[in-house]
Amino acid sequence: MRQDELAALGLEREAMSYYAGRTAPLGAIGTGTGTATFRNSNHEHVKRYIPAAWTVTTPEAVLAALLRGVEGMLRRQSGQKVLASKEMAEAAGPALRAAERVTARRVRCAPRAGLPVSEQPHLALWYAATLLCEHRGNGHLASLAVAGLSGIEALVLHNATGTAPTSALATRTREWSAQQWETARGQLRERGLLNEAGDLMESGAPLRAETEVLTDRLDAAPHDHLGPAATARLIELVSGFSETLRAAGAFPAVHFGEG
Repeated sequence: MRQDELAALGLEREAMSYYAGRTAPLGAIGTGTGTATFRNSNHEHVKRYIPAAWTVTTPEAVLAALLRGVEGMLRRQSGQKVLASKEMAEAAGPALRAAERVTARRVRCAPRAGLPVSEQPHLALWYAATLLCEHRGNGHLASLAVAGLSGIEALVLHNATGTAPTSALATRTREWSAQQWETARGQLRERGLLNEAGDLMESGAPLRAETEVLTDRLDAAPHDHLGPAATARLIELVSGFSETLRAAGAFPAVHFGEG
């Protein structure tokens, strides 16, 4: 449904819609900023769509289309009963409080933090969840830089854990060629992080753990602001909503190596 709304603006489905949707809060940015924002995407891939998307439509139109798409998707896959539930209203409050403490100087957070917040609880929750996701994502990019991992190396290493989206999905959506993927695997083998079969070695596990620990540290402010009890309750609530969406097919299993 989001794709339909963006296609109605003249954007191509899939990649162009994805990059336009993710970068719209930043304004009509260029390729360099787009690649820096999406570190694990091939620069040549991003260059085909950003800033080309802004010759078709505007960031403001994209943001409005995204909101319409999210509204339609949530109503279709969650149902009015869930959206109007007391649990949804309960979740929106602490989610917004947590979002108050995102670090404003992070590139994917500051522009989003200035967007208007809907009075409808399910859309307010979506806003907060998106902002918190981008906050964590920015921190994760920083932790990968500290670990000395390029965008494609991070994808390959994550894929080697067996818990990541499939390599076929990663190469298709980020436009890395089979040769580029194999080159990255070779670089990780040279560092002693992967074996010849491309599986994660014991030396690779600590690096993965260190990046996650640093990501958690950089993501701590919203959770600290909310407090342990309220954070646990929010997780409980949104986990229930996520299961409802998963059962409705919102998260295709094939994207996560399950199909």
